[in-house]
Amino acid sequence: MNSLHHPKQLRTAWASKVIELFAANTPNGKKVSIMLEEIGYDYKVTKIDLDKGEQFNSDFKKLNPLSKIPVIIDHKKNETIFESGAILIYLGEISGKFYNTDDRLQINQWLMAQMGYIGPMLGQHHQFHHYNSGKSKFGEDRYFKISKKIYQQLDERLAISKFLSGNSYTIADIATFPWIARHEWHDIGLSNFKNLTRWYNEISSRDAVKKGFSFMKENELPPKP
Repeated sequence: MNSLHHPKQLRTAWASKVIELFAANTPNGKKVSIMLEEIGYDYKVTKIDLDKGEQFNSDFKKLNPLSKIPVIIDHKKNETIFESGAILIYLGEISGKFYNTDDRLQINQWLMAQMGYIGPMLGQHHQFHHYNSGKSKFGEDRYFKISKKIYQQLDERLAISKFLSGNSYTIADIATFPWIARHEWHDIGLSNFKNLTRWYNEISSRDAVKKGFSFMKENELPPKP
Protein backbone atom coordinates (compact mmCIF):
# COMPACT_ATOMS: atom_id res chain seq x y z
CA MET A 1 0.00 0.00 0.00
CA ASN A 2 1.37 3.38 -1.07
CA SER A 3 0.55 6.16 1.43
CA LEU A 4 1.67 9.09 -0.72
CA HIS A 5 -1.91 10.33 -1.02
CA HIS A 6 -2.94 9.60 2.56
CA PRO A 7 -3.36 12.29 5.21
CA LYS A 8 -0.16 13.51 6.80
CA GLN A 9 -1.17 12.33 10.28
CA LEU A 10 -1.74 8.81 8.97
CA ARG A 11 1.64 8.78 7.23
CA THR A 12 3.25 9.93 10.49
CA ALA A 13 1.52 7.18 12.44
CA TRP A 14 2.79 4.58 9.99
CA ALA A 15 6.37 5.83 10.03
CA SER A 16 7.48 3.45 12.75
CA LYS A 17 6.16 0.29 11.12
CA VAL A 18 6.46 0.53 7.33
CA ILE A 19 9.03 0.95 4.61
CA GLU A 20 9.59 4.51 3.51
CA LEU A 21 10.54 4.97 -0.13
CA PHE A 22 12.38 8.12 -1.17
CA ALA A 23 12.01 8.34 -4.93
CA ALA A 24 11.00 10.19 -8.06
CA ASN A 25 8.82 9.05 -10.95
CA THR A 26 11.67 7.39 -12.86
CA PRO A 27 12.45 3.82 -13.92
CA ASN A 28 14.68 3.36 -10.88
CA GLY A 29 11.95 4.63 -8.58
CA LYS A 30 9.36 2.41 -10.22
CA LYS A 31 11.50 -0.70 -9.71
CA VAL A 32 11.14 -0.38 -5.96
CA SER A 33 7.47 0.63 -5.86
CA ILE A 34 6.62 -2.34 -8.10
CA MET A 35 8.59 -4.68 -5.85
CA LEU A 36 6.88 -3.34 -2.73
CA GLU A 37 3.49 -3.89 -4.34
CA GLU A 38 4.49 -7.39 -5.47
CA ILE A 39 5.51 -8.46 -1.97
CA GLY A 40 2.51 -6.76 -0.38
CA TYR A 41 4.40 -4.54 2.04
CA ASP A 42 2.92 -1.36 3.45
CA TYR A 43 5.01 1.60 2.38
CA LYS A 44 4.88 5.32 2.18
CA VAL A 45 6.47 7.51 -0.48
CA THR A 46 8.53 10.60 0.13
CA LYS A 47 8.91 12.38 -3.19
CA ILE A 48 12.34 13.74 -4.08
CA ASP A 49 12.04 16.53 -6.65
CA LEU A 50 15.03 16.02 -8.93
CA ASP A 51 14.31 19.18 -10.92
CA LYS A 52 14.67 21.22 -7.73
CA GLY A 53 17.84 19.37 -6.74
CA GLU A 54 16.36 17.92 -3.55
CA GLN A 55 18.63 14.89 -3.91
CA PHE A 56 21.55 17.17 -3.00
CA ASN A 57 20.01 18.40 0.25
CA SER A 58 22.04 17.56 3.34
CA ASP A 59 19.24 15.49 4.88
CA PHE A 60 18.97 13.30 1.80
CA LYS A 61 22.76 12.93 1.53
CA LYS A 62 22.68 11.40 5.00
CA LEU A 63 20.58 8.62 3.48
CA ASN A 64 22.65 8.30 0.31
CA PRO A 65 25.98 10.12 0.09
CA LEU A 66 25.85 9.71 -3.70
CA SER A 67 22.69 11.84 -3.92
CA LYS A 68 20.78 9.30 -5.99
CA ILE A 69 17.26 7.95 -5.73
CA PRO A 70 15.80 5.55 -4.72
CA VAL A 71 16.47 4.98 -1.03
CA ILE A 72 14.40 3.02 1.44
CA ILE A 73 14.24 3.06 5.22
CA ASP A 74 13.00 -0.12 6.82
CA HIS A 75 11.62 1.36 10.02
CA LYS A 76 11.05 -2.07 11.57
CA LYS A 77 14.71 -3.02 11.25
CA ASN A 78 16.13 0.51 11.41
CA GLU A 79 17.97 -0.07 8.14
CA THR A 80 18.63 2.40 5.32
CA ILE A 81 19.42 0.99 1.87
CA PHE A 82 20.38 2.86 -1.28
CA GLU A 83 20.99 1.71 -4.89
CA SER A 84 17.95 0.17 -6.56
CA GLY A 85 19.56 -3.22 -7.16
CA ALA A 86 20.63 -3.50 -3.53
CA ILE A 87 17.12 -2.51 -2.46
CA LEU A 88 15.55 -5.23 -4.63
CA ILE A 89 17.94 -7.83 -3.20
CA TYR A 90 17.15 -6.69 0.33
CA LEU A 91 13.41 -6.82 -0.23
CA GLY A 92 13.71 -10.19 -1.94
CA GLU A 93 15.67 -11.58 0.98
CA ILE A 94 13.41 -10.32 3.77
CA SER A 95 10.18 -11.22 1.96
CA GLY A 96 11.34 -14.53 0.53
CA LYS A 97 9.80 -13.57 -2.82
CA PHE A 98 11.12 -13.14 -6.38
CA TYR A 99 14.69 -13.98 -5.32
CA ASN A 100 14.72 -17.77 -5.24
CA THR A 101 17.82 -19.17 -3.54
CA ASP A 102 18.29 -21.89 -6.17
CA ASP A 103 18.23 -19.39 -9.02
CA ARG A 104 20.27 -16.57 -7.51
CA LEU A 105 23.31 -16.99 -9.76
CA GLN A 106 21.16 -16.38 -12.84
CA ILE A 107 19.07 -13.70 -11.13
CA ASN A 108 22.16 -11.81 -10.01
CA GLN A 109 23.67 -11.88 -13.49
CA TRP A 110 20.58 -10.41 -15.13
CA LEU A 111 20.09 -7.92 -12.32
CA MET A 112 23.67 -6.71 -12.73
CA ALA A 113 23.15 -6.55 -16.51
CA GLN A 114 20.30 -4.14 -15.89
CA MET A 115 22.23 -2.10 -13.33
CA GLY A 116 25.48 -1.85 -15.25
CA TYR A 117 24.38 -1.93 -18.90
CA ILE A 118 20.68 -1.80 -19.76
CA GLY A 119 19.71 1.08 -17.47
CA PRO A 120 22.79 3.27 -18.00
CA MET A 121 22.76 2.88 -21.78
CA LEU A 122 19.03 3.49 -22.16
CA GLY A 123 19.47 6.42 -19.78
CA GLN A 124 22.06 7.95 -22.10
CA HIS A 125 19.70 7.36 -25.02
CA HIS A 126 17.06 9.32 -23.10
CA GLN A 127 19.48 12.19 -22.59
CA PHE A 128 20.59 12.51 -26.21
CA HIS A 129 17.46 11.40 -28.09
CA HIS A 130 14.58 12.50 -25.86
CA TYR A 131 15.75 15.41 -23.73
CA ASN A 132 18.44 16.99 -25.93
CA SER A 133 17.61 16.00 -29.48
CA GLY A 134 19.69 17.76 -32.11
CA LYS A 135 22.54 18.77 -29.81
CA SER A 136 24.92 15.89 -30.57
CA LYS A 137 24.60 13.70 -33.63
CA PHE A 138 27.39 11.49 -32.32
CA GLY A 139 25.63 10.96 -28.98
CA GLU A 140 22.24 10.37 -30.58
CA ASP A 141 23.60 7.86 -33.10
CA ARG A 142 25.79 6.06 -30.57
CA TYR A 143 23.14 5.48 -27.94
CA PHE A 144 20.37 4.75 -30.42
CA LYS A 145 22.53 1.97 -31.85
CA ILE A 146 23.36 0.60 -28.39
CA SER A 147 19.73 0.78 -27.28
CA LYS A 148 18.53 -1.07 -30.35
CA LYS A 149 21.16 -3.71 -29.65
CA ILE A 150 19.81 -4.05 -26.10
CA TYR A 151 16.32 -4.68 -27.48
CA GLN A 152 17.76 -7.35 -29.78
CA GLN A 153 19.74 -8.99 -26.99
CA LEU A 154 16.77 -9.09 -24.64
CA ASP A 155 14.58 -10.46 -27.43
CA GLU A 156 17.08 -13.23 -28.10
CA ARG A 157 17.25 -14.13 -24.42
CA LEU A 158 13.46 -14.18 -24.12
CA ALA A 159 13.19 -16.45 -27.16
CA ILE A 160 14.67 -19.23 -25.03
CA SER A 161 13.56 -18.19 -21.55
CA LYS A 162 10.14 -17.18 -20.25
CA PHE A 163 11.68 -14.53 -18.02
CA LEU A 164 15.16 -13.06 -17.93
CA SER A 165 16.68 -15.40 -15.37
CA GLY A 166 14.63 -18.50 -16.20
CA ASN A 167 11.07 -19.75 -15.89
CA SER A 168 10.17 -17.58 -12.90
CA TYR A 169 9.44 -13.87 -12.60
CA THR A 170 12.15 -12.34 -10.40
CA ILE A 171 13.75 -9.11 -9.28
CA ALA A 172 15.76 -9.15 -12.54
CA ASP A 173 12.52 -8.68 -14.48
CA ILE A 174 11.25 -6.10 -12.01
CA ALA A 175 14.47 -4.11 -12.42
CA THR A 176 14.43 -4.21 -16.22
CA PHE A 177 10.74 -3.68 -16.92
CA PRO A 178 10.46 0.07 -16.08
CA TRP A 179 13.27 0.86 -18.51
CA ILE A 180 11.54 -0.93 -21.36
CA ALA A 181 8.33 0.80 -20.30
CA ARG A 182 9.87 4.00 -21.67
CA HIS A 183 9.89 2.44 -25.14
CA GLU A 184 7.95 5.40 -26.56
CA TRP A 185 10.99 7.56 -25.84
CA HIS A 186 13.31 5.11 -27.58
CA ASP A 187 11.73 5.16 -31.06
CA ILE A 188 13.02 1.66 -31.67
CA GLY A 189 9.66 -0.08 -32.00
CA LEU A 190 9.02 -2.53 -29.17
CA SER A 191 6.41 -4.35 -31.24
CA ASN A 192 9.17 -5.35 -33.70
CA PHE A 193 10.61 -7.65 -31.03
CA LYS A 194 8.05 -10.37 -30.46
CA ASN A 195 9.69 -12.12 -27.50
CA LEU A 196 10.44 -8.89 -25.68
CA THR A 197 6.88 -7.74 -26.37
CA ARG A 198 5.45 -11.01 -25.00
CA TRP A 199 7.49 -10.53 -21.80
CA TYR A 200 6.54 -6.85 -21.55
CA ASN A 201 2.82 -7.50 -21.99
CA GLU A 202 2.81 -10.30 -19.44
CA ILE A 203 4.47 -8.13 -16.80
CA SER A 204 2.32 -5.11 -17.69
CA SER A 205 -0.81 -7.12 -16.92
CA ARG A 206 0.18 -7.88 -13.32
CA ASP A 207 -1.94 -5.99 -10.79
CA ALA A 208 1.04 -5.20 -8.57
CA VAL A 209 2.95 -3.81 -11.53
CA LYS A 210 0.04 -1.52 -12.43
CA LYS A 211 -0.15 -0.26 -8.85
CA GLY A 212 3.59 0.21 -8.50
CA PHE A 213 3.89 1.91 -11.87
CA SER A 214 1.41 4.58 -10.78
CA PHE A 215 3.02 5.22 -7.38
CA MET A 216 3.68 8.88 -8.21
CA LYS A 217 1.09 9.60 -10.86
CA GLU A 218 -2.34 8.17 -10.22
CA ASN A 219 -3.72 5.96 -13.01
CA GLU A 220 -0.44 6.01 -14.96
CA LEU A 221 -0.13 2.72 -16.84
CA PRO A 222 2.72 1.14 -18.77
CA PRO A 223 2.38 2.29 -22.39
CA LYS A 224 1.30 -0.39 -24.83
CA PRO A 225 3.81 -1.61 -27.46
